[in-house]
Amino acid sequence: MTVRIGCIADDFTGGTDVAAAFRRAGLRTALVFGTPDAATPLPADCDAAVIALKSRSAPAAEAVDASLAAQRWLSSRGAAQIYVKYCSTFDSTPKGNIGPVTDALLDAMGATVTLACPASPPNGRTVYQGHLFVHDQLLSDSPLRHHPLNPMTDSSLPRLLAAQSPHPVGLISLPTVRRGADAVREALLAHQRDGVRHVIADALTDDDLAVLGAAAHELPVVTGAAGLAEGLGRAHPRPDTATTEPPPPGGRAAVLAGSCSARTLEQIARFQAAGLPSHHLDVLAAAAGRDVVADALAWFDAQDPGLPALVHASAPPHELEEVQRELGVAEAAARVEGLLGALAAALVDRGVRRLLVAGGETSGAVTTALDIRTVLVGGEADPGVPWTHATTAHGDLALMLKSGNFGAQDLFVRALKDET
Repeated sequence: MTVRIGCIADDFTGGTDVAAAFRRAGLRTALVFGTPDAATPLPADCDAAVIALKSRSAPAAEAVDASLAAQRWLSSRGAAQIYVKYCSTFDSTPKGNIGPVTDALLDAMGATVTLACPASPPNGRTVYQGHLFVHDQLLSDSPLRHHPLNPMTDSSLPRLLAAQSPHPVGLISLPTVRRGADAVREALLAHQRDGVRHVIADALTDDDLAVLGAAAHELPVVTGAAGLAEGLGRAHPRPDTATTEPPPPGGRAAVLAGSCSARTLEQIARFQAAGLPSHHLDVLAAAAGRDVVADALAWFDAQDPGLPALVHASAPPHELEEVQRELGVAEAAARVEGLLGALAAALVDRGVRRLLVAGGETSGAVTTALDIRTVLVGGEADPGVPWTHATTAHGDLALMLKSGNFGAQDLFVRALKDET
Protein backbone atom coordinates (compact mmCIF):
# COMPACT_ATOMS: atom_id res chain seq x y z
CA MET A 1 0.00 0.00 0.00
CA THR A 2 1.30 3.45 -0.95
CA VAL A 3 0.24 6.66 0.79
CA ARG A 4 0.61 10.05 -0.85
CA ILE A 5 1.78 11.89 2.26
CA GLY A 6 2.87 10.82 5.73
CA CYS A 7 2.45 12.92 8.84
CA ILE A 8 3.92 12.76 12.35
CA ALA A 9 1.96 14.61 15.04
CA ASP A 10 3.32 15.26 18.51
CA ASP A 11 0.10 14.49 20.39
CA PHE A 12 -3.16 12.66 19.81
CA THR A 13 -5.54 15.58 19.37
CA GLY A 14 -2.99 17.26 17.14
CA GLY A 15 -3.05 14.10 15.06
CA THR A 16 -6.82 14.29 14.85
CA ASP A 17 -6.67 17.96 13.86
CA VAL A 18 -4.19 17.43 11.03
CA ALA A 19 -5.96 14.28 9.83
CA ALA A 20 -9.15 16.34 9.50
CA ALA A 21 -7.19 18.89 7.45
CA PHE A 22 -6.02 16.24 4.99
CA ARG A 23 -9.58 14.93 4.73
CA ARG A 24 -10.83 18.45 3.96
CA ALA A 25 -8.28 18.52 1.17
CA GLY A 26 -10.02 15.48 -0.32
CA LEU A 27 -7.61 12.79 0.90
CA ARG A 28 -8.85 9.55 2.45
CA THR A 29 -7.00 9.67 5.75
CA ALA A 30 -6.08 7.16 8.43
CA LEU A 31 -4.94 8.10 11.92
CA VAL A 32 -2.56 5.78 13.79
CA PHE A 33 -2.10 6.14 17.56
CA GLY A 34 1.39 5.56 18.89
CA THR A 35 4.51 4.29 17.17
CA PRO A 36 3.39 1.71 14.59
CA ASP A 37 4.98 -1.64 13.87
CA ALA A 38 4.74 -4.15 11.05
CA ALA A 39 1.41 -5.45 12.34
CA THR A 40 -0.25 -2.03 12.68
CA PRO A 41 -3.30 -1.97 10.39
CA LEU A 42 -3.93 0.69 7.77
CA PRO A 43 -7.35 1.04 6.11
CA ALA A 44 -7.44 0.31 2.40
CA ASP A 45 -6.99 3.03 -0.21
CA CYS A 46 -5.63 5.67 2.17
CA ASP A 47 -4.07 8.73 0.56
CA ALA A 48 -2.64 10.11 3.81
CA ALA A 49 -1.50 8.44 7.01
CA VAL A 50 -1.06 10.39 10.25
CA ILE A 51 0.88 8.93 13.17
CA ALA A 52 -0.09 10.54 16.46
CA LEU A 53 2.65 10.29 19.07
CA LYS A 54 2.82 11.50 22.66
CA SER A 55 6.09 13.30 22.10
CA ARG A 56 5.31 16.98 22.69
CA SER A 57 6.48 17.03 26.30
CA ALA A 58 8.73 13.95 26.21
CA PRO A 59 12.51 14.31 26.61
CA ALA A 60 13.98 15.42 23.30
CA ALA A 61 15.88 12.19 22.69
CA GLU A 62 12.71 10.13 23.18
CA ALA A 63 10.74 12.40 20.85
CA VAL A 64 13.43 12.06 18.18
CA ASP A 65 13.54 8.25 18.45
CA ALA A 66 9.74 7.92 18.23
CA SER A 67 9.57 10.33 15.29
CA LEU A 68 12.27 8.50 13.37
CA ALA A 69 10.49 5.17 13.92
CA ALA A 70 7.29 6.75 12.59
CA GLN A 71 9.16 8.14 9.58
CA ARG A 72 10.58 4.72 8.73
CA TRP A 73 7.09 3.16 8.87
CA LEU A 74 5.61 5.90 6.68
CA SER A 75 8.47 5.77 4.18
CA SER A 76 8.11 1.99 3.94
CA ARG A 77 4.53 2.60 2.80
CA GLY A 78 5.58 4.95 0.05
CA ALA A 79 5.41 8.39 1.68
CA ALA A 80 7.98 10.58 -0.06
CA GLN A 81 6.99 13.62 2.00
CA ILE A 82 6.79 13.86 5.79
CA TYR A 83 4.72 16.54 7.47
CA VAL A 84 5.61 17.31 11.09
CA LYS A 85 2.54 18.56 12.92
CA TYR A 86 2.82 20.54 16.16
CA CYS A 87 0.42 22.80 18.01
CA SER A 88 -0.58 26.13 16.47
CA THR A 89 0.75 27.72 19.67
CA PHE A 90 4.20 26.21 18.91
CA ASP A 91 4.36 25.12 22.53
CA SER A 92 7.64 23.45 23.37
CA THR A 93 10.57 23.80 25.75
CA PRO A 94 13.69 25.88 25.08
CA LYS A 95 15.52 22.67 24.03
CA GLY A 96 12.77 21.05 21.98
CA ASN A 97 11.07 19.18 20.79
CA ILE A 98 10.21 20.86 17.50
CA GLY A 99 13.79 21.69 16.50
CA PRO A 100 15.46 18.37 17.38
CA VAL A 101 12.70 16.29 15.78
CA THR A 102 12.72 18.35 12.58
CA ASP A 103 16.51 18.19 12.33
CA ALA A 104 16.51 14.42 12.78
CA LEU A 105 13.83 13.95 10.12
CA LEU A 106 15.62 16.24 7.66
CA ASP A 107 18.74 14.11 8.10
CA ALA A 108 16.77 10.89 7.68
CA MET A 109 15.08 12.15 4.50
CA GLY A 110 18.31 13.55 3.04
CA ALA A 111 16.91 17.08 2.99
CA THR A 112 18.64 20.40 3.70
CA VAL A 113 15.78 22.88 4.06
CA THR A 114 12.25 22.90 5.43
CA LEU A 115 9.33 25.32 5.56
CA ALA A 116 7.61 25.95 8.91
CA CYS A 117 4.34 27.74 9.66
CA PRO A 118 2.04 27.08 12.67
CA ALA A 119 -0.70 29.45 11.47
CA SER A 120 -4.30 28.25 11.86
CA PRO A 121 -6.51 31.19 10.80
CA PRO A 122 -9.89 29.56 11.63
CA ASN A 123 -8.64 29.22 15.22
CA GLY A 124 -7.21 32.74 15.34
CA ARG A 125 -3.54 31.75 15.05
CA THR A 126 -1.59 33.79 12.49
CA VAL A 127 2.06 34.55 11.80
CA TYR A 128 3.29 38.03 10.87
CA GLN A 129 6.93 39.12 10.67
CA GLY A 130 7.77 35.78 12.24
CA HIS A 131 5.66 36.47 15.34
CA LEU A 132 2.80 34.19 16.37
CA PHE A 133 -0.51 35.89 17.13
CA VAL A 134 -3.66 34.60 18.84
CA HIS A 135 -6.42 36.71 17.31
CA ASP A 136 -5.19 40.28 17.83
CA GLN A 137 -2.68 39.49 20.59
CA LEU A 138 0.85 38.24 20.52
CA LEU A 139 0.98 34.68 21.81
CA SER A 140 3.04 35.87 24.78
CA ASP A 141 0.26 38.31 25.74
CA SER A 142 -2.66 35.92 25.20
CA PRO A 143 -4.34 33.50 27.63
CA LEU A 144 -2.74 30.62 25.66
CA ARG A 145 0.65 31.55 27.08
CA HIS A 146 -0.42 29.67 30.23
CA HIS A 147 0.20 26.17 28.91
CA PRO A 148 0.32 23.89 31.98
CA LEU A 149 3.45 22.04 30.77
CA ASN A 150 5.07 24.41 28.27
CA PRO A 151 4.26 28.07 29.04
CA MET A 152 4.88 30.24 25.97
CA THR A 153 6.29 33.62 26.95
CA ASP A 154 7.95 34.48 23.62
CA SER A 155 6.09 35.04 20.33
CA SER A 156 9.10 35.17 17.98
CA LEU A 157 9.17 31.90 16.04
CA PRO A 158 12.69 32.43 14.62
CA ARG A 159 13.98 33.10 18.11
CA LEU A 160 12.16 30.10 19.58
CA LEU A 161 13.37 27.74 16.87
CA ALA A 162 16.94 29.06 16.93
CA ALA A 163 17.12 28.05 20.59
CA GLN A 164 16.20 24.48 19.63
CA SER A 165 18.47 23.88 16.64
CA PRO A 166 22.14 24.49 15.82
CA HIS A 167 21.14 25.38 12.25
CA PRO A 168 20.26 28.85 10.92
CA VAL A 169 16.62 30.00 10.88
CA GLY A 170 15.21 32.31 8.22
CA LEU A 171 11.94 34.08 7.43
CA ILE A 172 9.72 34.47 4.37
CA SER A 173 7.63 37.55 5.05
CA LEU A 174 4.04 38.19 4.04
CA PRO A 175 4.77 40.35 0.94
CA THR A 176 6.67 37.42 -0.58
CA VAL A 177 3.87 34.99 0.27
CA ARG A 178 1.34 37.32 -1.35
CA ARG A 179 3.35 37.23 -4.60
CA GLY A 180 2.52 33.54 -4.94
CA ALA A 181 4.00 30.05 -4.85
CA ASP A 182 6.79 30.76 -7.33
CA ALA A 183 8.03 33.67 -5.22
CA VAL A 184 8.00 31.48 -2.10
CA ARG A 185 9.92 28.72 -3.90
CA GLU A 186 12.54 31.25 -5.02
CA ALA A 187 12.87 32.52 -1.45
CA LEU A 188 13.27 28.95 -0.17
CA LEU A 189 16.02 28.28 -2.71
CA ALA A 190 17.79 31.51 -1.71
CA HIS A 191 17.68 30.50 1.97
CA GLN A 192 18.91 27.02 1.05
CA ARG A 193 21.88 28.46 -0.86
CA ASP A 194 22.71 30.60 2.19
CA GLY A 195 22.78 27.51 4.42
CA VAL A 196 19.50 28.27 6.20
CA ARG A 197 17.78 25.05 7.21
CA HIS A 198 14.57 26.18 8.94
CA VAL A 199 12.47 28.80 7.12
CA ILE A 200 9.53 30.35 8.99
CA ALA A 201 6.77 31.72 6.74
CA ASP A 202 4.19 34.39 7.49
CA ALA A 203 0.50 33.57 6.92
CA LEU A 204 -2.66 35.46 7.86
CA THR A 205 -5.28 33.58 5.82
CA ASP A 206 -6.09 30.16 4.44
CA ASP A 207 -5.20 31.52 1.01
CA ASP A 208 -1.69 32.28 2.30
CA LEU A 209 -1.41 28.70 3.55
CA ALA A 210 -2.57 27.38 0.16
CA VAL A 211 0.27 29.34 -1.45
CA LEU A 212 2.76 27.88 1.02
CA GLY A 213 1.43 24.37 0.47
CA ALA A 214 1.85 24.69 -3.28
CA ALA A 215 5.36 26.07 -2.83
CA ALA A 216 6.38 23.27 -0.44
CA HIS A 217 4.79 20.46 -2.47
CA GLU A 218 8.12 18.82 -3.33
CA LEU A 219 9.99 19.38 -0.03
CA PRO A 220 10.76 16.06 1.70
CA VAL A 221 9.98 17.57 5.14
CA VAL A 222 7.48 20.33 5.96
CA THR A 223 6.37 21.41 9.44
CA GLY A 224 3.46 23.33 10.90
CA ALA A 225 -0.08 23.16 12.23
CA ALA A 226 -3.18 21.81 10.51
CA GLY A 227 -3.67 24.86 8.29
CA LEU A 228 -0.50 24.33 6.29
CA ALA A 229 -1.27 20.60 6.12
CA GLU A 230 -4.53 21.36 4.32
CA GLY A 231 -2.72 23.60 1.85
CA LEU A 232 -0.15 20.88 1.29
CA GLY A 233 -2.85 18.24 0.86
CA ARG A 234 -4.60 20.30 -1.81
CA ALA A 235 -1.32 20.52 -3.72
CA HIS A 236 -1.17 16.72 -4.00
CA PRO A 237 -2.96 14.98 -6.86
CA ARG A 238 -6.58 14.45 -5.87
CA PRO A 239 -7.92 10.89 -5.59
CA ASP A 240 -10.70 9.76 -7.93
CA THR A 241 -13.02 8.55 -5.16
CA ALA A 242 -14.81 10.64 -2.56
CA THR A 243 -13.99 10.19 1.11
CA THR A 244 -16.55 8.07 2.95
CA GLU A 245 -16.90 6.74 6.46
CA PRO A 246 -19.24 4.43 8.34
CA PRO A 247 -22.52 5.72 9.81
CA PRO A 248 -22.49 6.49 13.55
CA PRO A 249 -23.06 3.39 15.69
CA GLY A 250 -26.02 3.07 18.02
CA GLY A 251 -25.48 3.12 21.78
CA ARG A 252 -24.95 5.51 24.64
CA ALA A 253 -22.97 8.74 24.36
CA ALA A 254 -20.48 10.24 26.80
CA VAL A 255 -17.95 13.03 27.18
CA LEU A 256 -14.65 12.67 29.07
CA ALA A 257 -12.75 15.90 29.73
CA GLY A 258 -9.30 16.26 31.22
CA SER A 259 -8.29 19.56 29.67
CA CYS A 260 -8.30 22.67 31.87
CA SER A 261 -8.20 25.10 28.94
CA ALA A 262 -10.54 28.06 28.95
CA ARG A 263 -12.50 26.74 25.96
CA THR A 264 -13.03 23.29 27.49
CA LEU A 265 -14.27 24.91 30.69
CA GLU A 266 -16.74 26.95 28.61
CA GLN A 267 -17.90 23.79 26.83
CA ILE A 268 -18.46 22.06 30.16
CA ALA A 269 -20.45 25.04 31.43
CA ARG A 270 -22.60 25.07 28.28
CA PHE A 271 -23.27 21.33 28.64
CA GLN A 272 -24.37 21.84 32.25
CA ALA A 273 -26.48 24.87 31.32
CA ALA A 274 -28.33 22.68 28.82
CA GLY A 275 -29.49 20.55 31.77
CA LEU A 276 -27.39 17.55 30.78
CA PRO A 277 -25.83 15.33 33.47
CA SER A 278 -22.23 15.95 34.53
CA HIS A 279 -19.96 14.56 37.22
CA HIS A 280 -16.63 15.92 38.49
CA LEU A 281 -13.71 13.58 39.27
CA ASP A 282 -11.96 14.65 42.47
CA VAL A 283 -8.27 14.08 41.75
CA LEU A 284 -7.15 14.89 45.29
CA ALA A 285 -9.68 12.40 46.68
CA ALA A 286 -8.29 9.77 44.33
CA ALA A 287 -4.77 10.54 45.56
CA ALA A 288 -6.03 10.02 49.12
CA GLY A 289 -7.26 6.54 48.23
CA ARG A 290 -10.88 7.00 47.25
CA ASP A 291 -12.10 4.97 44.25
CA VAL A 292 -13.43 7.91 42.26
CA VAL A 293 -13.77 5.79 39.10
CA ALA A 294 -16.21 3.49 40.87
CA ASP A 295 -18.09 6.55 42.12
CA ALA A 296 -18.31 7.93 38.58
CA LEU A 297 -19.52 4.64 37.16
CA ALA A 298 -22.21 4.34 39.81
CA TRP A 299 -23.32 7.87 38.93
CA PHE A 300 -23.28 7.05 35.19
CA ASP A 301 -25.39 3.93 35.70
CA ALA A 302 -28.07 6.03 37.39
CA GLN A 303 -28.40 8.49 34.48
CA ASP A 304 -30.97 8.49 31.69
CA PRO A 305 -29.39 6.31 28.94
CA GLY A 306 -31.00 8.50 26.30
CA LEU A 307 -28.91 11.52 27.33
CA PRO A 308 -25.17 12.09 26.83
CA ALA A 309 -23.29 12.20 30.13
CA LEU A 310 -20.15 14.16 30.99
CA VAL A 311 -17.41 13.15 33.42
CA HIS A 312 -14.57 15.63 33.83
CA ALA A 313 -11.44 16.28 35.83
CA SER A 314 -11.20 19.77 34.35
CA ALA A 315 -10.84 22.66 36.80
CA PRO A 316 -10.42 26.45 36.67
CA PRO A 317 -6.89 27.83 37.14
CA HIS A 318 -7.07 28.35 40.90
CA GLU A 319 -8.27 24.78 41.50
CA LEU A 320 -5.71 23.37 39.08
CA GLU A 321 -2.95 25.21 40.92
CA GLU A 322 -4.10 23.68 44.21
CA VAL A 323 -4.03 20.15 42.76
CA GLN A 324 -0.61 20.72 41.19
CA ARG A 325 0.69 22.17 44.44
CA GLU A 326 -0.49 19.10 46.37
CA LEU A 327 0.62 16.44 43.88
CA GLY A 328 3.15 18.10 41.59
CA VAL A 329 2.49 18.95 37.95
CA ALA A 330 3.61 15.63 36.47
CA GLU A 331 1.85 13.48 39.08
CA ALA A 332 -1.39 15.43 38.76
CA ALA A 333 -1.38 15.02 34.96
CA ALA A 334 -0.54 11.31 35.17
CA ARG A 335 -3.28 10.69 37.70
CA VAL A 336 -5.91 12.42 35.54
CA GLU A 337 -4.82 10.37 32.52
CA GLY A 338 -5.00 7.13 34.49
CA LEU A 339 -8.44 7.86 35.91
CA LEU A 340 -10.00 8.89 32.61
CA GLY A 341 -8.38 6.04 30.71
CA ALA A 342 -9.81 3.51 33.15
CA LEU A 343 -13.18 5.24 33.02
CA ALA A 344 -13.24 5.15 29.20
CA ALA A 345 -12.68 1.40 29.13
CA ALA A 346 -15.46 0.86 31.66
CA LEU A 347 -17.89 3.11 29.79
CA VAL A 348 -17.34 1.34 26.48
CA ASP A 349 -17.83 -1.95 28.30
CA ARG A 350 -21.18 -0.53 29.49
CA GLY A 351 -22.33 0.20 25.95
CA VAL A 352 -21.05 3.69 25.17
CA ARG A 353 -20.53 3.84 21.39
CA ARG A 354 -20.12 7.60 20.89
CA LEU A 355 -17.33 9.07 22.96
CA LEU A 356 -16.08 12.66 22.91
CA VAL A 357 -12.73 13.26 24.65
CA ALA A 358 -11.35 16.72 25.49
CA GLY A 359 -7.62 17.21 25.94
CA GLY A 360 -4.51 15.90 24.19
CA GLU A 361 -3.07 13.90 27.07
CA THR A 362 -6.54 12.62 27.97
CA SER A 363 -7.06 11.47 24.39
CA GLY A 364 -3.81 9.56 24.51
CA ALA A 365 -4.83 7.85 27.73
CA VAL A 366 -8.26 6.93 26.34
CA THR A 367 -7.06 5.44 23.05
CA THR A 368 -4.38 3.50 24.93
CA ALA A 369 -6.89 2.16 27.45
CA LEU A 370 -9.23 1.11 24.62
CA ASP A 371 -6.36 -0.46 22.67
CA ILE A 372 -7.25 1.56 19.58
CA ARG A 373 -4.36 1.74 17.12
CA THR A 374 -5.92 3.01 13.89
CA VAL A 375 -9.06 5.00 13.02
CA LEU A 376 -10.59 6.29 9.80
CA VAL A 377 -11.16 10.04 9.88
CA GLY A 378 -14.69 11.31 9.23
CA GLY A 379 -16.53 14.60 9.11
CA GLU A 380 -15.86 17.54 11.42
CA ALA A 381 -18.22 18.92 14.04
CA ASP A 382 -16.05 22.06 14.21
CA PRO A 383 -12.80 23.00 12.45
CA GLY A 384 -10.12 20.53 13.51
CA VAL A 385 -12.56 18.40 15.51
CA PRO A 386 -13.65 15.40 13.42
CA TRP A 387 -15.40 12.21 14.33
CA THR A 388 -13.22 9.16 13.80
CA HIS A 389 -14.33 5.57 13.39
CA ALA A 390 -12.76 2.58 15.11
CA THR A 391 -13.46 -1.08 15.77
CA THR A 392 -12.93 -2.24 19.36
CA ALA A 393 -13.34 -5.53 21.19
CA HIS A 394 -16.86 -4.33 22.07
CA GLY A 395 -17.84 -3.30 18.52
CA ASP A 396 -17.77 -0.15 16.42
CA LEU A 397 -17.03 3.15 18.17
CA ALA A 398 -17.39 6.77 17.03
CA LEU A 399 -14.63 8.69 18.75
CA MET A 400 -14.01 12.45 18.82
CA LEU A 401 -10.66 13.60 20.19
CA LYS A 402 -10.70 17.34 20.84
CA SER A 403 -7.75 19.58 21.56
CA GLY A 404 -8.42 21.55 24.74
CA ASN A 405 -8.77 24.94 23.04
CA PHE A 406 -10.72 23.75 19.99
CA GLY A 407 -14.42 23.78 19.21
CA ALA A 408 -17.32 26.14 19.75
CA GLN A 409 -18.78 26.59 23.22
CA ASP A 410 -21.74 24.33 22.40
CA LEU A 411 -19.63 21.54 20.87
CA PHE A 412 -20.33 18.94 23.56
CA VAL A 413 -24.08 19.38 23.24
CA ARG A 414 -24.22 19.78 19.48
CA ALA A 415 -21.79 17.06 18.43
CA LEU A 416 -23.50 14.32 20.40
CA LYS A 417 -26.95 15.51 19.38
CA ASP A 418 -25.88 15.44 15.71
CA GLU A 419 -24.63 11.87 16.09
CA THR A 420 -27.84 10.49 17.56
